[in-house]
Amino acid sequence: MQSSARKLENVLGCKWSVPVLLAVSSGVIRPGALEKHINGISKKVLAERLRKLRAYGLLKKHSFPEVPPRTEYSITPLGQKLIDVIQQIQSLNTELEEEIIKGIREND
Repeated sequence: MQSSARKLENVLGCKWSVPVLLAVSSGVIRPGALEKHINGISKKVLAERLRKLRAYGLLKKHSFPEVPPRTEYSITPLGQKLIDVIQQIQSLNTELEEEIIKGIREND
């Protein structure tokens, strides 16, 4: 059994996890659409990330018994909590960048 810290590292340590989570949370829910939406991700890596994110309880898979079969993904409540934290970090990063630019301008 992995520790919570190791699970978080496995999710956030991969450069593709955050883009996948953010894409699904913004409404891109089908694998083909995710592949097109996330620049540079391969089908293999996308499939592996979707599996991992499901295993960690961050995404939920919905399969529809249609021909051809249709699969969609959604964010779980736990996944939404992680997205909220990611968005807070992105906001803090923006503030830090603005402060750095402001400091550079003041020193010129």
